[in-house]
Amino acid sequence: MADSGTGGKKPNILFLGIDSLSARNMSCYGYNRLTTPHIDRVAAEGTLFEKHISPHIPTTSGYAGMLTGRDCFGTQVVALRHRGPMRSEIRTLAEILREEAGYTTTSVGFEGNPASRGFDTYLSFPGWGPDDSGRSPKAECLNRTAIPELERLLAQEKPWLLFLRHMDPHSPYLPPAPFERMFYHGDECDPTNRSMDPVMSFKPFCDYFAAWMPPGISDKDYVIAQYDGAVAYMDSAIQTLFTALEARGILDETIVVITADHGETLYDHECWFDHHGIYDCVLHVPLILRYPGRVPSGRRVRGYSRHPDLTPTVLDLAGINAPDAFDGTSLMPLARGETASHETEIYITECTWMRKHGWRTPEWKLMVALEPDFHFKPPVELYNLVQDPDENVNLAEAQPDVVAYLRARMDAWIARREAETGLPNPMHHQGDWHGVEGIGPFKSSQQAYDTLHIGNPGEAAKLQAKARG
Repeated sequence: MADSGTGGKKPNILFLGIDSLSARNMSCYGYNRLTTPHIDRVAAEGTLFEKHISPHIPTTSGYAGMLTGRDCFGTQVVALRHRGPMRSEIRTLAEILREEAGYTTTSVGFEGNPASRGFDTYLSFPGWGPDDSGRSPKAECLNRTAIPELERLLAQEKPWLLFLRHMDPHSPYLPPAPFERMFYHGDECDPTNRSMDPVMSFKPFCDYFAAWMPPGISDKDYVIAQYDGAVAYMDSAIQTLFTALEARGILDETIVVITADHGETLYDHECWFDHHGIYDCVLHVPLILRYPGRVPSGRRVRGYSRHPDLTPTVLDLAGINAPDAFDGTSLMPLARGETASHETEIYITECTWMRKHGWRTPEWKLMVALEPDFHFKPPVELYNLVQDPDENVNLAEAQPDVVAYLRARMDAWIARREAETGLPNPMHHQGDWHGVEGIGPFKSSQQAYDTLHIGNPGEAAKLQAKARG
Protein backbone atom coordinates (compact mmCIF):
# COMPACT_ATOMS: atom_id res chain seq x y z
CA MET A 1 0.00 0.00 0.00
CA ALA A 2 0.99 3.62 -0.37
CA ASP A 3 2.64 5.22 2.63
CA SER A 4 0.83 7.83 4.69
CA GLY A 5 2.38 11.07 5.81
CA THR A 6 3.33 9.41 9.09
CA GLY A 7 5.12 6.51 7.44
CA GLY A 8 2.34 3.96 7.87
CA LYS A 9 0.05 2.39 5.33
CA LYS A 10 -2.85 4.33 3.90
CA PRO A 11 -6.12 3.31 5.54
CA ASN A 12 -8.93 1.70 3.59
CA ILE A 13 -12.17 3.68 3.47
CA LEU A 14 -15.69 2.28 3.81
CA PHE A 15 -18.09 5.11 2.96
CA LEU A 16 -21.81 4.50 3.47
CA GLY A 17 -23.78 7.20 1.66
CA ILE A 18 -27.29 6.08 2.58
CA ASP A 19 -30.19 7.43 0.54
CA SER A 20 -33.05 9.14 2.44
CA LEU A 21 -31.91 8.37 6.00
CA SER A 22 -33.19 10.97 8.44
CA ALA A 23 -31.16 11.38 11.62
CA ARG A 24 -34.34 11.83 13.64
CA ASN A 25 -35.37 8.20 12.95
CA MET A 26 -32.14 6.70 14.30
CA SER A 27 -31.91 5.49 17.88
CA CYS A 28 -28.39 6.88 18.28
CA TYR A 29 -29.89 10.31 17.54
CA GLY A 30 -32.52 9.92 20.27
CA TYR A 31 -35.38 8.24 18.38
CA ASN A 32 -37.71 6.34 20.71
CA ARG A 33 -37.63 3.22 18.52
CA LEU A 34 -34.53 1.02 18.47
CA THR A 35 -34.00 1.28 14.73
CA THR A 36 -30.20 1.27 14.47
CA PRO A 37 -28.63 -0.88 17.23
CA HIS A 38 -25.64 -1.89 15.09
CA ILE A 39 -24.94 1.61 13.80
CA ASP A 40 -25.38 2.80 17.40
CA ARG A 41 -22.45 0.58 18.37
CA VAL A 42 -20.32 2.03 15.59
CA ALA A 43 -21.21 5.50 16.87
CA ALA A 44 -20.23 4.50 20.41
CA GLU A 45 -16.86 3.37 19.07
CA GLY A 46 -16.36 6.56 17.10
CA THR A 47 -17.67 10.13 16.86
CA LEU A 48 -21.27 11.14 16.15
CA PHE A 49 -22.02 14.63 14.83
CA GLU A 50 -25.35 15.73 16.27
CA LYS A 51 -26.06 18.66 13.93
CA HIS A 52 -24.87 17.54 10.52
CA ILE A 53 -26.66 19.29 7.66
CA SER A 54 -27.14 18.36 4.02
CA PRO A 55 -27.66 21.89 2.72
CA HIS A 56 -28.51 21.14 -0.91
CA ILE A 57 -31.49 18.85 -1.42
CA PRO A 58 -32.06 16.28 -2.99
CA THR A 59 -29.99 13.26 -4.13
CA THR A 60 -27.96 14.75 -6.97
CA SER A 61 -26.87 17.86 -5.11
CA GLY A 62 -26.58 16.04 -1.78
CA TYR A 63 -23.99 13.59 -3.08
CA ALA A 64 -22.26 16.35 -5.02
CA GLY A 65 -21.49 18.26 -1.82
CA MET A 66 -20.61 15.08 0.04
CA LEU A 67 -18.08 13.83 -2.52
CA THR A 68 -16.40 17.06 -3.64
CA GLY A 69 -16.02 19.25 -0.56
CA ARG A 70 -17.74 22.06 -2.44
CA ASP A 71 -21.00 23.92 -1.91
CA CYS A 72 -23.56 24.45 -4.66
CA PHE A 73 -21.62 27.40 -6.06
CA GLY A 74 -18.56 25.22 -6.42
CA THR A 75 -20.40 22.26 -7.96
CA GLN A 76 -23.13 24.26 -9.75
CA VAL A 77 -25.39 21.28 -8.94
CA VAL A 78 -28.72 21.88 -7.20
CA ALA A 79 -31.41 20.00 -9.14
CA LEU A 80 -32.36 16.32 -9.05
CA ARG A 81 -32.51 16.38 -12.85
CA HIS A 82 -29.17 18.13 -13.24
CA ARG A 83 -28.26 18.40 -16.90
CA GLY A 84 -24.79 17.48 -18.03
CA PRO A 85 -21.74 16.51 -15.99
CA MET A 86 -20.36 18.29 -12.96
CA ARG A 87 -17.73 20.96 -13.53
CA SER A 88 -14.53 19.38 -14.81
CA GLU A 89 -12.46 21.88 -12.81
CA ILE A 90 -13.21 20.11 -9.53
CA ARG A 91 -12.23 16.61 -8.52
CA THR A 92 -14.34 14.06 -6.70
CA LEU A 93 -13.13 12.17 -3.65
CA ALA A 94 -12.57 9.07 -5.79
CA GLU A 95 -10.44 11.03 -8.25
CA ILE A 96 -8.36 12.65 -5.51
CA LEU A 97 -7.72 9.36 -3.74
CA ARG A 98 -6.63 7.64 -6.94
CA GLU A 99 -4.51 10.49 -8.30
CA GLU A 100 -2.89 11.60 -5.04
CA ALA A 101 -2.48 8.31 -3.16
CA GLY A 102 -2.96 5.39 -5.54
CA TYR A 103 -6.28 4.17 -4.16
CA THR A 104 -8.46 1.75 -6.07
CA THR A 105 -12.10 2.76 -5.83
CA THR A 106 -15.46 1.02 -6.19
CA SER A 107 -18.97 2.42 -6.14
CA VAL A 108 -21.92 0.12 -5.42
CA GLY A 109 -25.35 1.39 -6.39
CA PHE A 110 -24.17 4.85 -7.30
CA GLU A 111 -23.41 5.81 -10.88
CA GLY A 112 -24.60 8.38 -13.35
CA ASN A 113 -24.84 11.06 -10.69
CA PRO A 114 -22.47 13.93 -11.55
CA ALA A 115 -20.58 13.32 -8.30
CA SER A 116 -20.11 9.60 -9.03
CA ARG A 117 -17.40 10.47 -11.53
CA GLY A 118 -13.99 8.89 -11.13
CA PHE A 119 -14.52 5.45 -9.57
CA ASP A 120 -12.52 2.59 -11.06
CA THR A 121 -15.39 0.12 -10.74
CA TYR A 122 -19.17 0.57 -10.76
CA LEU A 123 -21.44 -2.21 -9.53
CA SER A 124 -25.24 -2.20 -9.32
CA PHE A 125 -27.80 -4.12 -7.28
CA PRO A 126 -31.62 -4.37 -7.25
CA GLY A 127 -32.44 -1.35 -5.14
CA TRP A 128 -36.02 -0.51 -6.02
CA GLY A 129 -39.14 -2.62 -6.42
CA PRO A 130 -40.35 -5.73 -4.56
CA ASP A 131 -39.27 -9.33 -5.10
CA ASP A 132 -41.62 -12.32 -5.45
CA SER A 133 -42.61 -12.00 -1.79
CA GLY A 134 -43.84 -8.45 -2.33
CA ARG A 135 -41.08 -7.10 -0.09
CA SER A 136 -37.82 -5.42 -1.03
CA PRO A 137 -34.58 -6.82 0.48
CA LYS A 138 -32.48 -3.94 -0.79
CA ALA A 139 -29.65 -4.18 1.76
CA GLU A 140 -29.20 -7.92 1.28
CA CYS A 141 -29.04 -7.38 -2.48
CA LEU A 142 -26.37 -4.77 -1.85
CA ASN A 143 -24.43 -7.18 0.38
CA ARG A 144 -24.49 -9.88 -2.27
CA THR A 145 -22.71 -7.43 -4.54
CA ALA A 146 -20.53 -5.66 -1.98
CA ILE A 147 -19.07 -8.62 -0.07
CA PRO A 148 -17.43 -10.28 -3.12
CA GLU A 149 -16.12 -6.88 -4.16
CA LEU A 150 -14.72 -6.37 -0.69
CA GLU A 151 -12.89 -9.68 -1.02
CA ARG A 152 -11.45 -8.57 -4.35
CA LEU A 153 -10.28 -5.26 -2.91
CA LEU A 154 -8.68 -6.99 0.06
CA ALA A 155 -6.68 -9.23 -2.25
CA GLN A 156 -4.99 -6.20 -3.81
CA GLU A 157 -1.98 -4.36 -2.50
CA LYS A 158 -3.52 -0.92 -2.97
CA PRO A 159 -5.60 0.93 -0.37
CA TRP A 160 -9.24 1.12 -1.37
CA LEU A 161 -12.39 3.23 -1.17
CA LEU A 162 -15.64 1.27 -1.18
CA PHE A 163 -18.65 3.59 -1.53
CA LEU A 164 -22.03 2.00 -0.79
CA ARG A 165 -25.33 3.66 -1.57
CA HIS A 166 -27.92 1.88 0.55
CA MET A 167 -31.49 2.44 -0.69
CA ASP A 168 -33.65 0.93 2.08
CA PRO A 169 -34.93 4.22 3.59
CA HIS A 170 -35.93 5.46 0.12
CA SER A 171 -39.53 4.77 -0.85
CA PRO A 172 -41.02 2.31 -1.54
CA TYR A 173 -40.67 1.27 2.09
CA LEU A 174 -40.97 -2.52 1.83
CA PRO A 175 -38.79 -4.15 4.48
CA PRO A 176 -38.85 -7.96 4.55
CA ALA A 177 -40.44 -9.86 7.43
CA PRO A 178 -40.17 -9.63 10.39
CA PHE A 179 -39.22 -5.97 10.02
CA GLU A 180 -42.58 -5.09 8.45
CA ARG A 181 -44.30 -5.69 11.81
CA MET A 182 -41.42 -4.75 14.08
CA PHE A 183 -42.91 -1.34 14.94
CA TYR A 184 -46.60 -1.82 14.08
CA HIS A 185 -49.19 -4.14 15.58
CA GLY A 186 -52.51 -2.57 14.53
CA ASP A 187 -54.83 -2.74 11.53
CA GLU A 188 -53.36 -0.65 8.74
CA CYS A 189 -56.73 -0.74 6.93
CA ASP A 190 -58.92 0.21 9.88
CA PRO A 191 -61.90 1.98 8.23
CA THR A 192 -62.28 4.33 11.20
CA ASN A 193 -58.76 5.68 10.73
CA ARG A 194 -58.75 8.47 8.13
CA SER A 195 -55.15 9.65 8.48
CA MET A 196 -54.21 8.48 4.98
CA ASP A 197 -57.08 10.32 3.28
CA PRO A 198 -55.06 13.46 2.48
CA VAL A 199 -52.12 11.34 1.32
CA MET A 200 -54.11 9.25 -1.13
CA SER A 201 -55.96 12.31 -2.44
CA PHE A 202 -52.72 14.10 -3.33
CA LYS A 203 -52.90 13.65 -7.09
CA PRO A 204 -49.21 14.09 -7.99
CA PHE A 205 -48.17 11.08 -5.85
CA CYS A 206 -51.31 9.03 -5.13
CA ASP A 207 -50.74 6.56 -8.00
CA TYR A 208 -47.15 6.01 -6.84
CA PHE A 209 -48.30 5.36 -3.28
CA ALA A 210 -51.03 2.98 -4.45
CA ALA A 211 -48.42 0.98 -6.38
CA TRP A 212 -46.63 -0.13 -3.22
CA MET A 213 -48.81 0.61 -0.18
CA PRO A 214 -51.39 -2.01 0.91
CA PRO A 215 -54.80 -1.74 -0.79
CA GLY A 216 -57.15 0.08 1.53
CA ILE A 217 -54.35 1.59 3.61
CA SER A 218 -55.84 4.02 6.11
CA ASP A 219 -53.32 4.41 8.95
CA LYS A 220 -50.32 6.69 8.44
CA ASP A 221 -48.55 5.05 11.38
CA TYR A 222 -48.25 1.83 9.42
CA VAL A 223 -46.36 3.60 6.64
CA ILE A 224 -44.08 5.35 9.15
CA ALA A 225 -43.45 1.95 10.74
CA GLN A 226 -42.45 0.62 7.32
CA TYR A 227 -39.85 3.35 7.00
CA ASP A 228 -38.54 2.58 10.48
CA GLY A 229 -38.60 -1.13 9.69
CA ALA A 230 -36.61 -0.53 6.52
CA VAL A 231 -34.02 1.38 8.53
CA ALA A 232 -33.80 -1.42 11.10
CA TYR A 233 -33.54 -4.07 8.39
CA MET A 234 -30.77 -2.11 6.68
CA ASP A 235 -28.98 -1.70 10.01
CA SER A 236 -28.91 -5.48 10.50
CA ALA A 237 -27.54 -6.00 7.00
CA ILE A 238 -24.89 -3.33 7.47
CA GLN A 239 -23.59 -5.28 10.47
CA THR A 240 -22.67 -8.04 8.00
CA LEU A 241 -20.20 -5.64 6.39
CA PHE A 242 -18.61 -4.76 9.71
CA THR A 243 -18.43 -8.43 10.66
CA ALA A 244 -16.65 -9.16 7.37
CA LEU A 245 -14.04 -6.47 8.08
CA GLU A 246 -13.72 -7.59 11.69
CA ALA A 247 -13.23 -11.23 10.71
CA ARG A 248 -10.35 -10.23 8.48
CA GLY A 249 -8.76 -8.15 11.20
CA ILE A 250 -8.92 -4.86 9.30
CA LEU A 251 -11.93 -3.05 10.77
CA ASP A 252 -9.77 -0.86 12.99
CA GLU A 253 -7.52 -0.05 10.01
CA THR A 254 -10.48 1.21 8.00
CA ILE A 255 -11.98 4.70 8.01
CA VAL A 256 -15.74 4.24 8.33
CA VAL A 257 -18.08 7.05 7.28
CA ILE A 258 -21.86 6.76 7.73
CA THR A 259 -24.03 9.56 6.38
CA ALA A 260 -26.99 10.27 4.06
CA ASP A 261 -27.65 12.44 1.03
CA HIS A 262 -30.80 13.83 2.70
CA GLY A 263 -33.48 12.89 5.19
CA GLU A 264 -37.15 12.15 4.62
CA THR A 265 -40.54 13.75 5.11
CA LEU A 266 -42.96 11.14 6.40
CA TYR A 267 -46.27 12.67 7.52
CA ASP A 268 -44.62 16.05 7.84
CA HIS A 269 -45.61 19.38 6.30
CA GLU A 270 -47.97 17.69 3.80
CA CYS A 271 -44.88 16.59 1.86
CA TRP A 272 -46.02 13.01 2.10
CA PHE A 273 -43.40 10.22 2.34
CA ASP A 274 -40.74 11.83 0.21
CA HIS A 275 -37.80 14.21 0.62
CA HIS A 276 -38.61 17.52 -0.94
CA GLY A 277 -38.65 20.77 0.96
CA ILE A 278 -35.95 22.27 3.16
CA TYR A 279 -37.50 21.42 6.50
CA ASP A 280 -35.11 20.00 9.07
CA CYS A 281 -36.47 16.47 8.70
CA VAL A 282 -34.82 16.59 5.26
CA LEU A 283 -31.75 18.70 6.06
CA HIS A 284 -30.69 16.92 9.27
CA VAL A 285 -28.79 13.76 8.39
CA PRO A 286 -26.51 11.45 10.34
CA LEU A 287 -22.75 11.63 10.34
CA ILE A 288 -20.74 9.00 12.17
CA LEU A 289 -16.98 8.50 11.85
CA ARG A 290 -15.02 5.52 13.14
CA TYR A 291 -11.25 5.11 12.90
CA PRO A 292 -9.62 4.10 16.20
CA GLY A 293 -6.55 6.09 17.09
CA ARG A 294 -7.53 9.09 14.99
CA VAL A 295 -11.26 9.51 15.61
CA PRO A 296 -12.18 9.86 19.31
CA SER A 297 -14.27 7.04 20.72
CA GLY A 298 -17.64 7.67 22.32
CA ARG A 299 -17.74 11.35 21.41
CA ARG A 300 -20.83 13.32 20.40
CA VAL A 301 -20.19 16.66 18.69
CA ARG A 302 -22.81 19.34 19.31
CA GLY A 303 -21.53 21.91 16.82
CA TYR A 304 -22.70 22.29 13.24
CA SER A 305 -21.18 20.52 10.25
CA ARG A 306 -22.14 20.25 6.58
CA HIS A 307 -21.67 17.86 3.66
CA PRO A 308 -18.84 19.89 2.07
CA ASP A 309 -16.80 19.07 5.19
CA LEU A 310 -16.77 15.33 4.41
CA THR A 311 -14.18 15.10 1.64
CA PRO A 312 -11.63 17.28 3.51
CA THR A 313 -12.26 15.17 6.61
CA VAL A 314 -11.61 11.86 4.85
CA LEU A 315 -8.43 13.22 3.29
CA ASP A 316 -7.28 14.51 6.67
CA LEU A 317 -7.87 11.11 8.30
CA ALA A 318 -6.06 9.35 5.44
CA GLY A 319 -3.07 11.70 5.69
CA ILE A 320 -3.47 13.01 2.15
CA ASN A 321 -2.55 16.61 1.36
CA ALA A 322 -4.45 17.46 -1.80
CA PRO A 323 -4.00 20.81 -3.58
CA ASP A 324 -7.74 21.13 -4.24
CA ALA A 325 -9.71 24.11 -2.95
CA PHE A 326 -12.61 23.11 -0.73
CA ASP A 327 -15.57 25.03 0.63
CA GLY A 328 -15.70 22.71 3.63
CA THR A 329 -12.99 22.01 6.17
CA SER A 330 -11.90 18.92 8.10
CA LEU A 331 -14.10 17.99 11.04
CA MET A 332 -11.26 16.55 13.08
CA PRO A 333 -10.74 19.72 15.17
CA LEU A 334 -14.45 19.48 16.03
CA ALA A 335 -14.13 15.79 16.86
CA ARG A 336 -11.17 16.48 19.14
CA GLY A 337 -12.97 19.30 20.92
CA GLU A 338 -10.60 21.98 19.63
CA THR A 339 -13.37 23.83 17.79
CA ALA A 340 -16.93 24.30 19.03
CA SER A 341 -18.71 24.48 15.68
CA HIS A 342 -18.35 25.14 12.00
CA GLU A 343 -20.44 27.85 10.32
CA THR A 344 -23.82 28.10 12.01
CA GLU A 345 -25.56 30.13 9.28
CA ILE A 346 -26.20 27.92 6.27
CA TYR A 347 -27.54 28.57 2.78
CA ILE A 348 -30.05 25.83 1.95
CA THR A 349 -31.62 24.83 -1.37
CA GLU A 350 -34.14 22.35 -2.74
CA CYS A 351 -34.91 21.57 -6.37
CA THR A 352 -36.74 18.26 -6.69
CA TRP A 353 -40.46 18.88 -6.79
CA MET A 354 -40.21 22.47 -5.56
CA ARG A 355 -37.63 25.19 -6.22
CA LYS A 356 -36.80 27.03 -3.02
CA HIS A 357 -33.85 28.39 -1.14
CA GLY A 358 -33.35 29.75 2.32
CA TRP A 359 -31.18 30.63 5.27
CA ARG A 360 -30.84 28.54 8.43
CA THR A 361 -29.41 29.81 11.70
CA PRO A 362 -29.48 28.07 15.11
CA GLU A 363 -32.62 30.06 15.93
CA TRP A 364 -34.36 30.77 12.62
CA LYS A 365 -35.24 29.11 9.32
CA LEU A 366 -36.19 31.29 6.32
CA MET A 367 -37.59 29.58 3.23
CA VAL A 368 -38.22 31.54 0.03
CA ALA A 369 -40.00 30.06 -2.99
CA LEU A 370 -38.42 30.83 -6.34
CA GLU A 371 -41.65 29.71 -7.99
CA PRO A 372 -45.02 28.41 -6.76
CA ASP A 373 -45.03 24.83 -5.46
CA PHE A 374 -47.60 22.04 -5.81
CA HIS A 375 -48.37 22.04 -2.09
CA PHE A 376 -49.78 25.59 -2.30
CA LYS A 377 -47.31 26.74 0.36
CA PRO A 378 -46.89 30.47 0.98
CA PRO A 379 -44.04 32.12 -0.92
CA VAL A 380 -42.15 32.87 2.31
CA GLU A 381 -41.94 30.69 5.41
CA LEU A 382 -40.24 31.60 8.69
CA TYR A 383 -39.82 29.27 11.66
CA ASN A 384 -38.35 29.76 15.11
CA LEU A 385 -36.32 26.58 15.50
CA VAL A 386 -35.89 27.03 19.24
CA GLN A 387 -39.57 27.45 20.12
CA ASP A 388 -40.92 25.41 17.18
CA PRO A 389 -38.32 22.77 16.21
CA ASP A 390 -40.83 20.83 14.11
CA GLU A 391 -41.49 23.93 11.99
CA ASN A 392 -45.26 23.99 12.30
CA VAL A 393 -45.93 27.71 12.88
CA ASN A 394 -45.07 30.01 9.98
CA LEU A 395 -44.12 33.42 11.43
CA ALA A 396 -43.36 35.19 8.14
CA GLU A 397 -46.29 37.59 8.32
CA ALA A 398 -45.96 38.15 12.07
CA GLN A 399 -42.20 38.80 11.99
CA PRO A 400 -41.45 40.80 8.80
CA ASP A 401 -38.37 42.35 10.38
CA VAL A 402 -36.83 38.92 10.97
CA VAL A 403 -37.65 37.92 7.39
CA ALA A 404 -35.96 41.07 6.09
CA TYR A 405 -32.89 40.52 8.28
CA LEU A 406 -32.43 36.89 7.27
CA ARG A 407 -33.07 37.61 3.60
CA ALA A 408 -30.41 40.33 3.70
CA ARG A 409 -27.95 37.89 5.30
CA MET A 410 -28.75 35.30 2.64
CA ASP A 411 -28.50 37.74 -0.27
CA ALA A 412 -25.19 39.09 0.99
CA TRP A 413 -23.78 35.57 1.27
CA ILE A 414 -24.97 34.69 -2.24
CA ALA A 415 -23.35 37.85 -3.63
CA ARG A 416 -20.11 37.02 -1.84
CA ARG A 417 -20.04 33.46 -3.18
CA GLU A 418 -20.78 34.65 -6.71
CA ALA A 419 -17.87 37.10 -6.44
CA GLU A 420 -15.53 34.50 -4.94
CA THR A 421 -16.26 31.83 -7.53
CA GLY A 422 -17.05 33.99 -10.55
CA LEU A 423 -20.08 31.71 -10.98
CA PRO A 424 -23.81 32.48 -10.73
CA ASN A 425 -26.16 31.12 -8.11
CA PRO A 426 -27.30 27.89 -9.80
CA MET A 427 -30.74 28.12 -8.19
CA HIS A 428 -31.61 30.90 -10.61
CA HIS A 429 -30.73 28.98 -13.77
CA GLN A 430 -32.66 25.73 -13.75
CA GLY A 431 -34.95 25.98 -16.77
CA ASP A 432 -37.28 22.98 -16.91
CA TRP A 433 -35.92 21.56 -13.65
CA HIS A 434 -39.18 19.64 -13.10
CA GLY A 435 -38.64 17.51 -16.19
CA VAL A 436 -41.55 18.83 -18.26
CA GLU A 437 -40.04 20.35 -21.37
CA GLY A 438 -41.08 23.78 -22.51
CA ILE A 439 -43.01 24.90 -19.42
CA GLY A 440 -40.27 26.81 -17.65
CA PRO A 441 -40.95 28.08 -14.15
CA PHE A 442 -44.43 27.36 -12.79
CA LYS A 443 -46.73 30.36 -12.77
CA SER A 444 -49.07 29.05 -10.06
CA SER A 445 -49.36 26.26 -7.53
CA GLN A 446 -52.35 24.90 -9.44
CA GLN A 447 -50.24 24.60 -12.57
CA ALA A 448 -47.56 22.74 -10.61
CA TYR A 449 -50.17 20.46 -9.02
CA ASP A 450 -51.74 19.63 -12.37
CA THR A 451 -48.39 19.10 -14.12
CA LEU A 452 -46.27 17.03 -11.76
CA HIS A 453 -46.98 13.32 -11.36
CA ILE A 454 -45.21 10.09 -10.55
CA GLY A 455 -46.99 6.83 -11.23
CA ASN A 456 -45.10 3.83 -9.87
CA PRO A 457 -41.78 2.63 -8.41
CA GLY A 458 -40.44 1.89 -11.87
CA GLU A 459 -41.08 5.46 -12.88
CA ALA A 460 -39.39 6.65 -9.69
CA ALA A 461 -36.32 4.57 -10.51
CA LYS A 462 -36.21 6.04 -14.01
CA LEU A 463 -36.50 9.53 -12.54
CA GLN A 464 -33.39 8.88 -10.46
CA ALA A 465 -31.65 7.42 -13.50
CA LYS A 466 -32.41 10.52 -15.56
CA ALA A 467 -30.28 12.55 -13.16
CA ARG A 468 -27.22 10.95 -14.70
CA GLY A 469 -25.73 13.77 -16.65
